[in-house]
Amino acid sequence: MKMQILFIFSWLNFIVSFFAAPSTSIDNAAKPTFKLIPAPKITFNSFVDCNMAEVWIEDTFRIFPGKYGEDPLWGYSKNLKYADGKNAEEVFKNPPEKFIDPIMPLNVPIGQKGLHGAVWFETVYQDKKDPSGKTLFGLYHNENYPSTLPYDTKTKEGYKNKLWPQGLTGPESPAAVCRIGIMKSIDGGKSWQNKGIIIEDLDPRMILKPFNSSNTFAGGVGDPSAVASEGYLYIFYGEYGYPGIYNEKTYKAKTEWSGQCISIARIALKDLNNPVGKTKRWDGKSFSIPYNSYGVPVRSLQIPIEEGGGPSSSPTGGFHWGPSVSWNTYLNCWVMMMGKVEGKSWQGDKIYISYNKNKDLGIGNNSQEWSKPALVFQKPGYILWYPSLQPLNDPSDIKEKNSSVKLGKRARFFVKRIKPGDDEYASEHIIEFEK
Repeated sequence: MKMQILFIFSWLNFIVSFFAAPSTSIDNAAKPTFKLIPAPKITFNSFVDCNMAEVWIEDTFRIFPGKYGEDPLWGYSKNLKYADGKNAEEVFKNPPEKFIDPIMPLNVPIGQKGLHGAVWFETVYQDKKDPSGKTLFGLYHNENYPSTLPYDTKTKEGYKNKLWPQGLTGPESPAAVCRIGIMKSIDGGKSWQNKGIIIEDLDPRMILKPFNSSNTFAGGVGDPSAVASEGYLYIFYGEYGYPGIYNEKTYKAKTEWSGQCISIARIALKDLNNPVGKTKRWDGKSFSIPYNSYGVPVRSLQIPIEEGGGPSSSPTGGFHWGPSVSWNTYLNCWVMMMGKVEGKSWQGDKIYISYNKNKDLGIGNNSQEWSKPALVFQKPGYILWYPSLQPLNDPSDIKEKNSSVKLGKRARFFVKRIKPGDDEYASEHIIEFEK
């Protein structure tokens, strides 16, 4: 009798398994593997404090590193440049004098519509409808303060300077708020027109004193990377605001943690020319949350509290950030590189990797199905920011026009490494993948 029951139970299990929808989670399938191979060091010779935005324009590889605009904390910057070459390695080895200033929109006075604060280009999307390849959309990280973007009672934008948290340069310095916007170029990136902010957190979500002691952000969204998939631009970004209205009396660190880490939003490619208000954030089931509300981060990328996870306002950190996403033609999956914050001022000496095998990010839960991050690289004594994978100078990468958003079996691993007296964006390794 027991054998009959066991047989029936096993047969029912088989039927259920056979007809059940197969899981697409990469954690239930064979994961790709990689190895880091030491390579001659390449040191980048211009200012980098962001993801590396880049594009091929015909046979020219062009990059857009740096920072531009007003910043009361660090001073006005004109370090956003561009440089050209026949391949990625050639461009990365360019001397400083070969980096050129693009024509950028001016910062506008307080109270006027336009560009406020400093910007960093993080990803460039090339409009496929333009056969010349010169129509570009630059996704940028934008930072402001109560002094550059004070609270506007009519628009509800801007920030109230009350119990404002400390910034990076000392007790009297203010923390920044980051936002994400888009600029457009029709001449291959030599000049840009601002199209506006497409994702932001409003003032009620700012995390203030006494709880915010990270010395970095009061809140906001930033450090984005973007890839195109089936008619949409998918934007991966750091989420640093409170998931709801911040209130000192009801604040809970666990609640803050629950709404933070790496999030995803999307905007239709057809809306890039007029993007304000068009981006939708993930609500846990679909992309339906307005661009200036709050959604749900990628759960598999969050660090559980019992494993050292924590909110971004914490002095001890405990979260992944700074995603750099690419489609890997050899693995036939998406690859995400990211950092990890483990202390004040975004300290952390480790870089991680995650995979997503769903090519179409718009179906069901596909965009959220990332594998648990795995350690790629550690450099004790340094702070590691903005990892990226870059194409090599071999014929296949050049022929395929590979870039930081499309790569193959082998790529250069770059990362910004920071330590007193040693601050550079460099590569000392090639990463090689196996299926």
